[in-house]
Amino acid sequence: MPWANNKTILFTTTAIALSLVANAAHAGGFALREQSAYYQGMSFAGNGTTSDSISSMFWNPATLTAAGHGLISESHSAFIVPQSDINGTFTPSGTVSTLTGGASSTVGSGDIAADAWIPATYLGYGLNENWYFGLAINTPFGLSTKPEYTWAGQYYSRSSEVFSVNANPVVAYKVNEMFSVALGLQAQYLQVRLKSAYPLAASPTAFAPSTEVKGGSLGFGATAGLTVKPFEGTEIGVGFRSAVFHELDGHFINPDSVPAVNVSASRTGIKTNVIMPEMVTLSAKQRVTDKIRVLGTVEWTNWSRLGTAKLTATDGTTTNPTGLPDLHFNYEDGWFFALGGEYDWNEQVTLRAGVGYELSPIDDEIRSTRLPDNDRLWLSAGASWKPTEHLAFDVGYSHLIPADTEINIVPGHQDYNANIGSYTGEVDSQVSIFSASLRYKF
Repeated sequence: MPWANNKTILFTTTAIALSLVANAAHAGGFALREQSAYYQGMSFAGNGTTSDSISSMFWNPATLTAAGHGLISESHSAFIVPQSDINGTFTPSGTVSTLTGGASSTVGSGDIAADAWIPATYLGYGLNENWYFGLAINTPFGLSTKPEYTWAGQYYSRSSEVFSVNANPVVAYKVNEMFSVALGLQAQYLQVRLKSAYPLAASPTAFAPSTEVKGGSLGFGATAGLTVKPFEGTEIGVGFRSAVFHELDGHFINPDSVPAVNVSASRTGIKTNVIMPEMVTLSAKQRVTDKIRVLGTVEWTNWSRLGTAKLTATDGTTTNPTGLPDLHFNYEDGWFFALGGEYDWNEQVTLRAGVGYELSPIDDEIRSTRLPDNDRLWLSAGASWKPTEHLAFDVGYSHLIPADTEINIVPGHQDYNANIGSYTGEVDSQVSIFSASLRYKF
């Protein structure tokens, strides 16, 4: 089927190119869970076990041993439609209070979240009965929040961006019908860009200019996995994605001084260390009948690695050339639980559904205006259609319902600045995710 080959190659190439535009975070912290249309239909239950899709290699590379002989190509794309509004009150103090005459602001943020494509590409090759090779290209971390320019919390955030691309070559070995193991390498590019209003504007009637912190880095890590099939119809999978160390090199742009209109800006070279967290996935799959399977997943992410990122001048003259606080994270660990099932309607169509619950690493004590994250419920459904032996399509839909969320940047909060003031507000948000994939076996 030459037409299918050409379409697969085109789709794969397009997905790799689209990896450059992912910009929304919809897992705990600023991680991106949307790496598979196949597993999204079950809220990612069983994502560390083998299936007809090799996209499970993102969570557990040992699942690649189910690929069979020959070359497999998969392209997955998720379209995320988030909505998030922050409404509250900013009470100025210190410098900002002087500039504004002490007047409070209740200007809402508007919708701070942007729609986004999250693509993922997978290639697998079975050399023989034992050895398998694969390559995954993903965007494991991402964030883009941008409130209205002059909203009430502008001195704490104007825009926040996190962008990543991760290439993960994998080697898997099938020991026997019961055990498979795998190892892989991560090469990850990370870029961070943060803007805030500058609190030293000369006039309360002028728009405050923006400060900007921006940096990028290439880091390396590893992946590993194990699958065990202790009984007929039962499978357990354990996958590991290591931490990735980044030394972000970039700049800080700061308006030199007053006046606020047409101010000149200084540009200082900076660097800081950030460690992207490791993740452990435990999944299970149980065949109930020839047509019905039940799946589950428990996932732990070591977000507590993110403490405080201290800014340092690249010339070594000072530990904090920006005059602003360091980048405070201080997250807790994240947990995700999912339960789902799939039903073979016939030889060509499989139906899926699942529910998940995520414990966010961000709580009321540290929640910021940049990422007002909270625990969330996942409700998902999906299906696969396999018109030929070599070609298959997957679709998935998820609706995310966050818990009631508040922001309280007051004295004692890690982001509070006495020269700026306090901000308290409530967050109204929900997310819909649509996904689709094309799988082809040559």
